[in-house]
Amino acid sequence: MIQLPLSKLSNVGTTIFSQMTQLANENEAINLSQGFPDFMPDSELLDHVSHFIQKGFNQYAPMGGMMPLKEEIARKIENSHGAIYHPDSEITVTAGGTQAIFTAIATFIKKDDEVIIFEPAYDCYEPTVELFGGIVKRFEMKAPDYEIDWNTVRGLVSDTTKMIILNNPNNPSGKILKENDLQELIKLVKDTSILILSDEVYENIVFDGKQHLSICQYPELKERSLLVASFGKLFHVTGWKTGYCAAPKNLTAEFRKVHQFNVFCVNTPIQLALAEYMKNEEHYSQLSSFFQEKRDFLRKGLAGTSFGLLDCEGTYFQALTFDKISDKNDFDFASELTVNQKVASVPFSSFYKNKINDHVIRLCFAKKQETLERAIENLSRL
Repeated sequence: MIQLPLSKLSNVGTTIFSQMTQLANENEAINLSQGFPDFMPDSELLDHVSHFIQKGFNQYAPMGGMMPLKEEIARKIENSHGAIYHPDSEITVTAGGTQAIFTAIATFIKKDDEVIIFEPAYDCYEPTVELFGGIVKRFEMKAPDYEIDWNTVRGLVSDTTKMIILNNPNNPSGKILKENDLQELIKLVKDTSILILSDEVYENIVFDGKQHLSICQYPELKERSLLVASFGKLFHVTGWKTGYCAAPKNLTAEFRKVHQFNVFCVNTPIQLALAEYMKNEEHYSQLSSFFQEKRDFLRKGLAGTSFGLLDCEGTYFQALTFDKISDKNDFDFASELTVNQKVASVPFSSFYKNKINDHVIRLCFAKKQETLERAIENLSRL
């Protein structure tokens, strides 16, 4: 029999999110593993989609995105961060945040280029770098604080470092970068050609009056950065797979050379619907308070259990320690939790290349009140 070649990612299996969702479905468990809401988006947004479909906007969009949406994105960034991006030449609408990340890496990373990532890390970064021949260097943030030691990071930089990937707020830890972190990053990349890929899909979900510091607020960083964001997180429509990449004109021109052959363009009526919906800033300005209520409800409900509640400064994920409950590794514990307590979570070790086991799991609280109530009741039985 002919031996057919394996893919370039032959050592990569199914994502932990798919695994835990499948286990949840098989056991009829409450799925707090995968990061998607279980409630409907605003009916006004849905009506906008229907309107533009019925009006005939059903063919290809321009490769870079529909201008009304790019203009609203530029306005949002300027109002939120004081940064200016030209809608036509510096903003590209993408098929979700993950496609923007994939395309950015595909555009700039060549064989043996080094890319620095911070773990725990979203699981698409490393495989994409490796797919294009790059080499990943990791800084491992550790529980319970998940702080960055910039002196150690500085030691990871070499003459072949091409890119640094940030995730702020961080999924899964829920931590946000502080002013000191950004100042250290500025010093780190000064007088280098290192690019920054800043995954900011949870930028509008930050709690307790804290401020999200975007990469674009710092001119020294903005000029070398590709900023990625997601409407799925902003408007509870993860299945629409719509996001964007904002970057200086020279970086955007290179990004689009790959984007055009990756997906070419994104769903036309949804782009127009999002643009219309974004005209009212209240549709996203209250997002932090909306999710903080859910975070606080979950934390209060679990406060009397043996779980440890780690800080959650942003995102819609709550990290829990379980070392007072079990000495099992986090994957086995999460699996048993799904089967026995009927609550699905994600083990933190899946966000580390070396499968670091700090006895931490992640719960998604982007759920209806009754979903969270049932999950708290089940977890309280441990």
